[in-house]
Amino acid sequence: MTNHIVTTEDHRESLIALIREIKMPFSLNITEGKKRSVEQNRLQRKWISEVSEQLGDQTPEEVRGYCKLTIGVPILRAEDANFCMRYDAVFKPLPYETKLELMQEPFDFAVTRLMSTKQKSTYLDNMARYWATKGILLSDPSG
Repeated sequence: MTNHIVTTEDHRESLIALIREIKMPFSLNITEGKKRSVEQNRLQRKWISEVSEQLGDQTPEEVRGYCKLTIGVPILRAEDANFCMRYDAVFKPLPYETKLELMQEPFDFAVTRLMSTKQKSTYLDNMARYWATKGILLSDPSG
């Protein structure tokens, strides 16, 4: 499977030409927006470390897995019918502890890396709100 990010008219025309060359039948998924940004990834990692440090009893990987499961999965389930269908078929029947484990290394089920920049912004906003309710102070992303 090839992923093409289209940001210019030339990119669009190249992709149209490529599609014309593909033998039918075939499937095509188009996602509006672009993939999450490097800056968003850095902020997520920074905040996860801050949460882990302040909690004192969870590793950054455990915090990351928790956030993916409780904050990220609901975003993707609400906005991506294909993700929702696959997640519900495979993950939903599993016990919570198993889901949490599968979000972490070495399994590392894809959640945030599937997100667009808009979805990742929602994820980060929701993450900040959630941890604030728990008394966790996260660094200001603008400063």
